[in-house]
Amino acid sequence: MNSQTFNAWKFVSLSPLPLWALVLLGVGLVLGIGLAAWGVRREPARWRKVLLWTLRVGAGVAALFFLLEPGIRNLQVARMKNRVAVLVDRSASMGFPVEPGGPTRSAQVASFLERAAPGLAALQDRFTVELYGVDPELSPTTPTALASEPPRAGTTDLLSALRAAGAGAQGSRKLSGVLLFSDGTDNAELASGVVGRARSALADLGVPVSTFTVGQEALKDLAVEGLKVDDFAFVRNSLTVEVEIHGRGFSGKDIPVVLSQEGKTVASKSVRFGSQDDVKPVAFTFTPDQTGRFVYTVTVPTFPDEAVSDNNTRSFTLKVIRDRVRVLLVVGRPSWDERFLRGLLRQDANVDMVSFYILRTQTDETGVVNPERELSLIPFPMEEIFDTKLDTFDVVIFQNFGHVDPQLSIAGFERNLEQYVHNGGAFVMIGGDSVLGEGRAMMPTLMEALPVEAAGPANPEPFKARLTPEGLRHPVTALGSGAASTESAWAELPPMAGINSTRARQGATVLLDHPFHTVDGKNAPLVAVWDYGRGRALTLATDASWYWAFTAHRDGSPNRAYDRFWSNALRWLVRDPDLTTLRVSADPPSVEPGRPVGVVISARTSDYQPAQDAQVRVELFSVATQKLVAVQTGTAGADGVVRLEFPPPEPGPYKLLATAKKGETDLGKGEDAVAVRAVGPELSDASVRPALMEQIAKVTGGKSYRLPLDSLPDVPLLDPPVVEVGRAKDQPLWDRWYYLVTLVALLGAEWFARRRFGYI
Repeated sequence: MNSQTFNAWKFVSLSPLPLWALVLLGVGLVLGIGLAAWGVRREPARWRKVLLWTLRVGAGVAALFFLLEPGIRNLQVARMKNRVAVLVDRSASMGFPVEPGGPTRSAQVASFLERAAPGLAALQDRFTVELYGVDPELSPTTPTALASEPPRAGTTDLLSALRAAGAGAQGSRKLSGVLLFSDGTDNAELASGVVGRARSALADLGVPVSTFTVGQEALKDLAVEGLKVDDFAFVRNSLTVEVEIHGRGFSGKDIPVVLSQEGKTVASKSVRFGSQDDVKPVAFTFTPDQTGRFVYTVTVPTFPDEAVSDNNTRSFTLKVIRDRVRVLLVVGRPSWDERFLRGLLRQDANVDMVSFYILRTQTDETGVVNPERELSLIPFPMEEIFDTKLDTFDVVIFQNFGHVDPQLSIAGFERNLEQYVHNGGAFVMIGGDSVLGEGRAMMPTLMEALPVEAAGPANPEPFKARLTPEGLRHPVTALGSGAASTESAWAELPPMAGINSTRARQGATVLLDHPFHTVDGKNAPLVAVWDYGRGRALTLATDASWYWAFTAHRDGSPNRAYDRFWSNALRWLVRDPDLTTLRVSADPPSVEPGRPVGVVISARTSDYQPAQDAQVRVELFSVATQKLVAVQTGTAGADGVVRLEFPPPEPGPYKLLATAKKGETDLGKGEDAVAVRAVGPELSDASVRPALMEQIAKVTGGKSYRLPLDSLPDVPLLDPPVVEVGRAKDQPLWDRWYYLVTLVALLGAEWFARRRFGYI
């Protein structure tokens, strides 16, 4: 082979001896040199001692030279071209101007890359330079594309981009370094800085990352940031909403901050910024007075010279639920039925109960000495309860309550009670010997609100409650997780003693009835429900439901049918959202800009059977403009559920108003709220984070720079490895005659000197 084909060489040992043999021989040489030095240790003349030592060491080195048989290995090698990744942030924040009235941050990067073209070309001699846009995935790009195509990515994830660049090695092409161009507004893993696992992940990259920060920090902007609020709140309970107002360029100015609920101002405050770049926390405390999902908006004024105006508002949804159901229990006389129900309601943490029960009436024969004793434990505040305070209760329960005594009659308040139910209240009538046809007083006005009417004397014979087909699907009587388990649970309950004779009104739903006692040829209703106006009413035509609390234990745990029944009844009466016939749910309730608004509607018939093929209509209503934006219609599937989607609307608060019909039957109305954000996390903050870019460079061993620059600086890069790609040829050095003459001359000179000095 022609020696001209070799372009590298290195020293090697050509000795055929194994390594262990070379080591032993080397040790022997060292011992020989040491013995020679020991032998002349008493030589009085220093120059003689040095001469003998020098000759022996020289001879030892010459002997070692022949022992190792050194040579030159000529090589044909090549240097691999490693990769240098140039990453350009393509998130939406790169569309902000570098300075007021200046080019965008993305345009500044494109301009610099054009000026740095000669420096990048010089790198091509040793590296393969790859230019990528981070969007947020890596995609090849060019300076021309960077200048002409606006950045649109919704997030900035610099750490993921660096990981992707490191994982993009092709075959043996390793990454030698990264040039990262960004404004540093990371809103993913590096949002909190280079700390913890993020710092370790950067160090594990194993390559220097040189950062180039784009943009200036002097932009003027107001932004609503850092919203902190729970996903839900309790009605009539105070709630605190915390936000952060970020002001740049508003030092010493008072800025009003307003919290509104669907166009109605809830609270307002003012903040004063102490510096040119300042963040002020603002807390609003208010008390929701209605249940449901509502849209709230935090707003600050928009000034004409702001860099970004869309981040001056922030909308969010809040679901308001009941903390505790406020129940008024009025009992005609003490009984086991009263004792069990009152005890159950008192133990329920979700119930706030006020109860009154009558110990006796003036006509009762009690045998007491003083006939003027109170008829109840405390005076019965009839007017306060049934007039001024009635609307503060979620549910009113009459348990065997009905009297003609002037002090106990509610004749003057029947219309109040009837209107209470009609306007959205909930009422329960529990039977007994004083009501539903057996009572001492009739309540014709109040009876209008009940789903049944009296129909003769009671039947005192024991019986087992029978579940109707409607009751099999209704949430009040749902004792199990499905129809089969519910039917089995009711079948296992013990008999109860007696029923009031009633007949169901037109439009009422009978959930439980008597198996053999009939009225007008139909089984007498035991539990019946209906909607009355905007309210709801339930009747239980017996005072023996407490029998359901005495059920046999099975599998080591009691059957809590009694508790479950009354819990279901209260939830249905107060219109628990999970028990409505038309349920509307925004999917999701908060929408990022440019995303469609989804809504899921679950339709059921009055007996809570899935309303298959129901025709559903949903309106998207703008709260800000008080105008209808769009309408979508659909057909419910076999499960009564349909999902509809609206095209991306303008930012702001919206209501979703739904109606449904199955044939000619109206299935009711439902609504929900949805908030469409004005800007995503990218556009909510126009700031630049040079400190983050500097930390990235420091941890990875790179350098940090700030644009603009005239040319590409000398960035640190890992050298590509040298790899053998051709042949090798060995040339021995030890076989020259003059090396042997040198060894013989050294040994001869030492022998002569020793003989001359008298050591031989």
